[in-house]
Amino acid sequence: MLPRVHTPSKAISSILRKRRPVRSQRQYATAAAITPAASHEQMTRSSSPIARYPLTQPPSYKPPEFRKSQLLRQYASLLRSTPLMLLFQHNNLKANEWVGIRRELSAALKKVDAARVAAGHPPEPLEDAIKVQIIQTGIFAAALRVVEFFKPESQSASLDPTDPATPSSATVPVFTKSGDELTHTLSKAAHEAVADIRTAHALAPLLAGPLAVLTFPNVSPQHMKAALSILSPSPPDFPAPTRRANPGWHDAAVQSGLQKLLLLGARVEGKVFDVDGTKWVGSIDGGLDGLRAQLVAMLQGIGGGVTNTLESAGRSLYFTVEGRRTILEDEQKEASGETAKQ
Repeated sequence: MLPRVHTPSKAISSILRKRRPVRSQRQYATAAAITPAASHEQMTRSSSPIARYPLTQPPSYKPPEFRKSQLLRQYASLLRSTPLMLLFQHNNLKANEWVGIRRELSAALKKVDAARVAAGHPPEPLEDAIKVQIIQTGIFAAALRVVEFFKPESQSASLDPTDPATPSSATVPVFTKSGDELTHTLSKAAHEAVADIRTAHALAPLLAGPLAVLTFPNVSPQHMKAALSILSPSPPDFPAPTRRANPGWHDAAVQSGLQKLLLLGARVEGKVFDVDGTKWVGSIDGGLDGLRAQLVAMLQGIGGGVTNTLESAGRSLYFTVEGRRTILEDEQKEASGETAKQ
């Protein structure tokens, strides 16, 4: 006997008919919706260069989303805001070696801050702002060229695209809505200004190989001396800490890392110093206050010498005139006495 097949009821069949997928109607843009004049105007009309970018991100010659571009901006800002910078060459330092070196450097700088506060100086914790970091040498060299040789405020006025005398083949720079030329670090003007400059800067010979920089927010010879005593000790001016005073500096990891660090030079207030000049800056007694005291003493000595020289000339002339006057008075007395006798 064949099995009985149950037919679906009317309610079920109506539900199935309602559940059928409905094909969505796509709407296509037709050419008839746009007039030929309007389409030609839209094709020929170009938006302003700044309209394609947000106000917080002006157009750049270098793509700002790349890591190299951000490193270039970071290094340029570091060079503009750092008055004192030490350059070191490192050779494959391990992570635990960097940790030990940073630990000892931070401890030495904290001691300098505490000593300054104890001497009566206002509290100024520079230890938190003094950093040592590894840099990308090629990008750092490019940022240095931009900072040193790109001076937009001293350049001549750029070409005006609205001037009829401007040739159509001239390279017109990109302007903002206010009419100012874009002169930031990643702009095309900055790139063209330093494109042909390679080794013109005095720091360029040192920018080779793996480098690390130690940056200071202020020119402080005292902090610089403490840093050199930790990173590049050289007695007698920069003695290394003793084992009793600082046993952590003598750890195997720290000593292994210090052997791979080599001091190359410094950049102080935009001027380049070699190793000897760097050590001279760090060996100034009393820091900037001591340097000011030495300058005042030198100026006072120069002023005292000039005063003595001028006074000696006047004093000599005075004595000469007085001696001559005395001689003339004596001769006159003798002549008057002889006349009275006669």
